[in-house]
Amino acid sequence: MKIVERPSPNQDARGGVGVDMLVLHYTGMVSGAAALARLCDPAAKVSAHYTIDEDGTVYAMVPEAQRAWHAGLSFWAGARDVNARSIGIELVNPGHEFGYRPFPMAQIGALAALCRQILNRHFIPAWRVLGHSDVAPARKDDPGELFPWEKLAGEGIGLWPAPGGDPGDAAVPALLARYGYDPDVPLEKSVTAFQRHFRPSRVDGIADRETRTMLSGLVAAYE
Repeated sequence: MKIVERPSPNQDARGGVGVDMLVLHYTGMVSGAAALARLCDPAAKVSAHYTIDEDGTVYAMVPEAQRAWHAGLSFWAGARDVNARSIGIELVNPGHEFGYRPFPMAQIGALAALCRQILNRHFIPAWRVLGHSDVAPARKDDPGELFPWEKLAGEGIGLWPAPGGDPGDAAVPALLARYGYDPDVPLEKSVTAFQRHFRPSRVDGIADRETRTMLSGLVAAYE
């Protein structure tokens, strides 16, 4: 894993909050160079701890002890200042706006190596390895349905649903909230975010039987 220092001025103190989350993003810009420039632009007021280019190069941008500005307005399991308690990693990818495409093997390999180091340093549990769309489902869709969540979970990075039963429609809001999704977000948005992460073959915001069963299995794996 090649690491290049590319410091960003966009950071501040965590305020005494410990790190217990890892949030993954895509850059959603036309090029990696454009993304790095924006993440280092003081006027943009955005940053990440790391950015990983498609060739696997890792750019270290904000020290892990500092708060990077990557999650914005977000929520997970009762916490609203996700930036204060998370490490943020950006993956260079044009995203849905500029030509979303699969993440190259070199990029995912570097991500996996980096994630293992971060998880070991901060003792982050599997259920708190998340996508931007998980913590901000009303406004974000990254890293998206092409991101290999299941592969990474198989390598110990993130959680994947255990076999579960269909809990029925009525149970869906409560199960989403138990796992960590914001209960104040419209249900369709949270279901869509869940599907992007755990049922990427069909992302439609409908809590069908397959979605409900996977959600039940996910909560069972978490609890």
